[in-house]
Amino acid sequence: MQATHQHTDYTPACATINIRNLRLRTLIGFNPEERVKKQDVVLNIEISYSIDDEVLQDSIENALNYKVITKKVIKHVEQGQFLLLEKLVADVLAICSEHPSVRFSKVTIDKPHALRFADSVSLTLEHHASQASTYPVLEKAS
Repeated sequence: MQATHQHTDYTPACATINIRNLRLRTLIGFNPEERVKKQDVVLNIEISYSIDDEVLQDSIENALNYKVITKKVIKHVEQGQFLLLEKLVADVLAICSEHPSVRFSKVTIDKPHALRFADSVSLTLEHHASQASTYPVLEKAS
């Protein structure tokens, strides 16, 4: 018996990009030693966005360019200075949510070795386009 492939006209409404374990260095914290020496942070990013038939037909013009987003995140994190993990996560979330087709984004940032007996401390924030909450992004936090 031969298998037949049926073409359907179903187009998924949403695609999700995951960027896992992006390791960067930044000035993060408010203790004196944290203000002079960059620390490792590990970013995990999830971005869900609307897609159309053209993207599924390999048209790059309508696709969300995760490389552009990642480069902007890297620049902001590595050139920035942050007192609080909350501010850093909010800034990255704002960058990941700025494209008009983004429906949902979620950012978790781990600060390894923040506590003596823990692998890391992490913070997660989410953006839902339907709730229209925005986080202000500053070029550099002080």
